[in-house]
Amino acid sequence: MKDFRNLKVWEEAHSLTLEIYGATARFPREELYGLSSQMRGCSSSIGANIAEGCGKRGNGEFQRFLQIAAGSTSELDYELLLAKDLGYLAKPDYAKIADELSQIRKMLSALLRTVNVDRKGSGLSANR
Repeated sequence: MKDFRNLKVWEEAHSLTLEIYGATARFPREELYGLSSQMRGCSSSIGANIAEGCGKRGNGEFQRFLQIAAGSTSELDYELLLAKDLGYLAKPDYAKIADELSQIRKMLSALLRTVNVDRKGSGLSANR
C-alpha cells in the first residue's frame, strides 16, 4: 500500500478539484444539480480513485484505479468545454483549467506506464 499524499499527481488532482469547486460556485443556480454537480463529482473522482488505488494490494488493482481516474479526466475535459461553450466559464479560466487537466492526464499516463512495467517485471501478466 502507498500513501496517496506522496504522489504529485494526486496533489495536482486535489488542487484541480478545489479549483473546479470554486469555478462551479459561480455557475447559474439552475446548474447546481446539473453541470456543477457533474464537474465536481468528476474532478473529485480523479483524486479519489488515485487514493483508493493506493490503498489496494498489488499493482494490478492500483493500475485499474489509475485507469478509472484517467477516464474521469476525459469526462471532465468534455464538461469543461461544455461549460465554456455555455458561457459559464470565461475563456481564460477554461484555458488555465484545461491546461492543468492536461498535465494531470500526462502524469497519470506516465504513472500507468510505470505501474505496468513494474507488474511485468514482477512476473505478473498485464491481462491478469
